[in-house]
Amino acid sequence: MKNYLRYVLVAIVLVFTCVAGLAGGVVADRAWQTAFVDDEPETADSAGTAPDAELINEAWNLIDKHYVDREAVERERLTYGAISGMVMSLGDTGHSVFLTPEMLRAYQIDIEGEFEGIGAYVEMRGGYVIIVTPMDGSPAQEAGLRPGDVVLQVDEEDMAGKALEEVISQIMGPAGSDVNLTIFRPETQETLEVTITRARITIRNVTWKFLPGTQIAHLRIAQFSLGMTDELKQALKEIKEQEAAGIVLDLRNNPGGALDEAVDTASQFLSDGNVLIERDAQGKETATKVRAGGLATDIPMVVLINQGSASASEIVSGAIQDAGRAQLVGETTFGTGTVLNQFKLSDGSAILLAVEEWLTPKGRLIWHKGITPDKEVKLPVNASLLLPEAETDMTPEQLRDNEDVQLLAALDLLLEIIGAGSGN
Repeated sequence: MKNYLRYVLVAIVLVFTCVAGLAGGVVADRAWQTAFVDDEPETADSAGTAPDAELINEAWNLIDKHYVDREAVERERLTYGAISGMVMSLGDTGHSVFLTPEMLRAYQIDIEGEFEGIGAYVEMRGGYVIIVTPMDGSPAQEAGLRPGDVVLQVDEEDMAGKALEEVISQIMGPAGSDVNLTIFRPETQETLEVTITRARITIRNVTWKFLPGTQIAHLRIAQFSLGMTDELKQALKEIKEQEAAGIVLDLRNNPGGALDEAVDTASQFLSDGNVLIERDAQGKETATKVRAGGLATDIPMVVLINQGSASASEIVSGAIQDAGRAQLVGETTFGTGTVLNQFKLSDGSAILLAVEEWLTPKGRLIWHKGITPDKEVKLPVNASLLLPEAETDMTPEQLRDNEDVQLLAALDLLLEIIGAGSGN
């Protein structure tokens, strides 16, 4: 049995395939430790946890007999709604989740790092779908969606109180087609109309550039898709060959990814110790150690995080912080950290169910708490992150005038650290 260590988010990837048609919807995390559990479900214990099947059946029959909208009384919809409701009643919002067969197929496709859709990670909060972060280079990012945006309407249909899978089914569609979203932005109290053209998205996990006028490498990891460590190692080799004085490791808006990739990434910057600790329901703790052979264990660095940094990003930043390897700049991370088992149901649907939680090497619980930066710097309202690809033709003056104050704060802190280390 393998496991998915899943961040708190779900992703609207809205996959369209020729084989499956509109295959839709939720990509729950970034493919942690994978888990497919095909065993027969265990019976409930004697502690009174078994469901009241008679009461459930009674409610079903009442709906079937009396509900006036007969088109809505559909077996699959009611069944999936009941299962989803049970999972949601656990209170593990955004972690444990029910996936329809279509959602599960989309989930598995997105693990490979390429899909069609709008490219935004979301969660359900207060009866609404909330944008946690748009992906780098995605239609959602280009359309101006921001973390914290609330989806009020999809194509003029009210989404209030609808289940996550219903909202996703409204948004999903093939590349090249448009979807109209009505967004409420809490920071500015604005209601915005946004039209997004869906596209095929190939995720670029790792990018880097020297910050203009410096020998400081701005190294961004957008997410931890399978195989991204090879990209990271190549980038680090280039950074060392070009004699970088330091690295700003940018994990902002990184929603997470494969556990092995997170461990390998942290191991590029740490010489020894642990990367994380997993704790099960019985309280047993298992440590995952740093893997030998890191390429950047000595170079000065600062790490950027924000509220869109989740899951694998929190594993990496928490490990680096606990080891005293580098200071973290930005905002408290999203606060995720459960290990999920994927239990497949008989019709091809599945439940992702939290069975373990993870901690930093010093035993700090991340779930619902997040990683707190050493230096808090908030990004101004409506400011955008400066990404490495935008820095190619930028002058030092343009860099200093940029609205990404988090990146500038990280740069100044790193220059101060380098200066102190050189005795200047």
